[in-house]
Amino acid sequence: MENLPDNPHPHAHLRASDVDRDQVVDVLRDALMSGRLTQDEHADRLEQTLQAKTLGELEPITRDLIVPGQAAPIAPMTQPAAAASTSLVPIEEPADPAASQDNLVAIFGGGERKGRWRVKRRTNALAVFGGHDLDMTDAVFEGREVTIYAVAVFGGIDITVPEGVTVRNEGIGIFGGFAAQGSDAPDPNAPTVVIKGLALFGGVGGQSSAKRHGKKFKHRNRHELH
Repeated sequence: MENLPDNPHPHAHLRASDVDRDQVVDVLRDALMSGRLTQDEHADRLEQTLQAKTLGELEPITRDLIVPGQAAPIAPMTQPAAAASTSLVPIEEPADPAASQDNLVAIFGGGERKGRWRVKRRTNALAVFGGHDLDMTDAVFEGREVTIYAVAVFGGIDITVPEGVTVRNEGIGIFGGFAAQGSDAPDPNAPTVVIKGLALFGGVGGQSSAKRHGKKFKHRNRHELH
């Protein structure tokens, strides 16, 4: 990528949002599946995407992948103000939505999140010969929609969501499994968890707390952190 022409993005100075990164991730995924990128090239550019802070850092990652006449996958976006939540699953909007991001890495090891923890608007979880267990049953969500970008290479990532939460599974499995399910009775006021990423000789799975713990969501006030 060092030999690409210097054609800076007109909004290069602006901070990149999760939506901007997701658009680049989608382009990279399509390039991998179509053979335009090798697995090593895809992994390298994916790492650059997850670490990018501005649109200027994102733009070169897909510069040689954009088909002539096709719109570039980077565009600054403004987010509408969120209405007050009426969900039984606690939602607390962060003071700085752009900073609502978490990075979890497990290499030849494991990581666990459970209890009263905060689910950021974007969580990047990487498991290489290791695993992550993300139990959101009693967690506080920092948005009505949160994204888990899960990459499991010879490893596993397990995600548990509260009752009422909707799960959208948008990941792919290559010699591995990528499957996640939410609640059987989704609550329209509850958060949505979007699970994206790649399972390569590994697995990414998701389930509701009722299926995992054998109990239904308790209707109680969970909005106060301990």
